[in-house]
Amino acid sequence: MSILLTGGAGFIGSACLVKLLSNGQKVVVLDNFEPTLYKRSLKESHLEWAKQHGDFEFIEGDIRDEGTLQMIFEEHSISLVLHLAAIAGVRPSITKPDLYVDINLTGTARLLKIARQYGVDKFVLASSSSVYGGNTKTPFSETDLVDSPVSPYAATKRSMELLAKTDHHLHGGDITCLRFFTVYGPRQRPQMAIHKFMKLIEQGKPIPMFGDGTSARDYTYIDDIVNGVMAAINNLDGYRIYNLGGDQVVSLNKLIDELSEVVGKRAAIEQLPMPPGDVMITCADISQAYQDLGYQPETSLEVGLRKMWSWYIEVNLE
Repeated sequence: MSILLTGGAGFIGSACLVKLLSNGQKVVVLDNFEPTLYKRSLKESHLEWAKQHGDFEFIEGDIRDEGTLQMIFEEHSISLVLHLAAIAGVRPSITKPDLYVDINLTGTARLLKIARQYGVDKFVLASSSSVYGGNTKTPFSETDLVDSPVSPYAATKRSMELLAKTDHHLHGGDITCLRFFTVYGPRQRPQMAIHKFMKLIEQGKPIPMFGDGTSARDYTYIDDIVNGVMAAINNLDGYRIYNLGGDQVVSLNKLIDELSEVVGKRAAIEQLPMPPGDVMITCADISQAYQDLGYQPETSLEVGLRKMWSWYIEVNLE
């Protein structure tokens, strides 16, 4: 029996792939190298890294393509779907809302439908802390009202959760949605703040700071996220939603100071206004994930940034 991993060539997807292979799991990876956020060569390098840890079946295809999905479930004994494929990013979703709806919602709906046709009723789906919108109550709890997203990306992620809930209501089975909180680490998307800031600081160029630096994020190291995903796979039980955060909220000012320390250069700042769609804070209540999954992040921001910097040096500077 195999796990179908969608989006397996991405940042989080490839890290989950390596963990699954290390655990001896058979994996079928589906990715279409969607070009909006990634260069193809970058995703291909992720897959090459994963190959060092075991063999897997890779299929280049789109989650919106029913023919591709039919072929996968027809030819492979899929027992569980780990659905990480999506187009991410708050800011680009504002200019391309139709693309985000098409990929994230149409793709998820088709994947759920085809999987059900083949009797697969175990799913783990990637959601996002963005579903909490401009929530000012902290920490963010899975029981909070999440009906006021502030970006198309956030709206699609909440809608993916609702599609999964409806599917469970109609067909039963086990579906867990995981709300990821600002994931960082080696192989992070180049457009993401930590990766982008590392590069600019190292090059002596100013980094864009949106707002006055008091906005804050719950940064979560990739290894902790992967451990949470694996725990979710092993503890499926009906329809569930869990926050996976780092349990440490850090202001943008502090993040820049920490990065300057790690890189060994003082960051130059280009202060800019807060863009539409951004929120002032994300802060995860992870008590439910701890109780049900045993999830407990172990990597502090300082340690995580140093690990990421070591990777950055190896890839870019040596």
